[in-house]
Amino acid sequence: MPQPYDVITMGRIGVDLYPLRAGVPLAQVDTFGKFLGGSAANVAVAAARLGRRTALITRTGQDAFGGYLHQALREFGVDDRWVTPVDAYPTPVTFCEIFPPDHFPLYFYRQPKAPDLEIRASELDLGQIRDARVFWVTGTGLCAEPSRSATLAALAHRARSGTTVFDLDWRPMFWPDPDEARPYYAQALAHATVAVGNLEECEVATGEHEPDAAARALLAAGVELAVVKQGPKGVLALHRDGTRAEVPPVPVDVLNGLGAGDAFGGALCHGLLAGHELERTMRFANAAGAIVASRLACSTAMPYAREVETVLAGGPPPPDPSPPTAPPGSAPSSPDPGRPSPRPAPPDAAPGEARGEPS
Repeated sequence: MPQPYDVITMGRIGVDLYPLRAGVPLAQVDTFGKFLGGSAANVAVAAARLGRRTALITRTGQDAFGGYLHQALREFGVDDRWVTPVDAYPTPVTFCEIFPPDHFPLYFYRQPKAPDLEIRASELDLGQIRDARVFWVTGTGLCAEPSRSATLAALAHRARSGTTVFDLDWRPMFWPDPDEARPYYAQALAHATVAVGNLEECEVATGEHEPDAAARALLAAGVELAVVKQGPKGVLALHRDGTRAEVPPVPVDVLNGLGAGDAFGGALCHGLLAGHELERTMRFANAAGAIVASRLACSTAMPYAREVETVLAGGPPPPDPSPPTAPPGSAPSSPDPGRPSPRPAPPDAAPGEARGEPS
């Protein structure tokens, strides 16, 4: 019997093209860095960086960018055996603009359809999904067929074994309106043991926007642990047994908040697997998110455990391993990122797309 994975994630993947200049409109950017992106992919990378055995279920185009993503996953230590090609659709590409500390517009190229929405239930390794210690799915996987049926089939087969995380992951551009999403969100919540989302996402899933009410509504929907991200107010976690943790964000110089939510997710998986108390898990996940918010990219920015512990001990975020981002008006090769004054880096940078990953 194959060894169970610590974490299997299922959902979005793509190529991020990030400008190497901050504070510059996309039309004026002339130098980009290429990175692996997508929420499910980034959470898998984040967990792998923390020493967890991870795998990803998704699909790419049968093209050069798809080949790049396979290579990147392997380099990050993420098993790509369930990352399969789709002939009909190109690998998605996402551009962003970087206006620190809190404005990061995203431009998605996922037409006519993203390959990651072509995941099919008949192709799933349900045995490995059932045996994984943590299984992570996202709301975007519910927005179209056959991915919707595949996601729900995986959740149903898992039958709440181990830790099953539903990342609410509300992306308004992928749905006609919230009312269409809610029934599918309810089905996913009924199979999940953990729900994670920001206030906008919680409102879509439960109709509640106030943090405590949203957390209680998620518990009522079936999960055992509700994690509600409150942006600059930090994160609230409420367990069915009454355990509660509310922790503030970690102040850092925010460069790009897009990857913070996925770093938080990978660190959340790590803390749950380690059996840490709830508050410690939330503080660790917050610190991981803050480190990524202080860096340029998403996947390459995911921290190692020693880096998170340094920040938790009051130290500064370690240097960014990504290419430097130049301040407005300077050459792209400038080593000075021109960052603003320190401020809290939320585990969820903003509603909608600026919450943790592109594509």
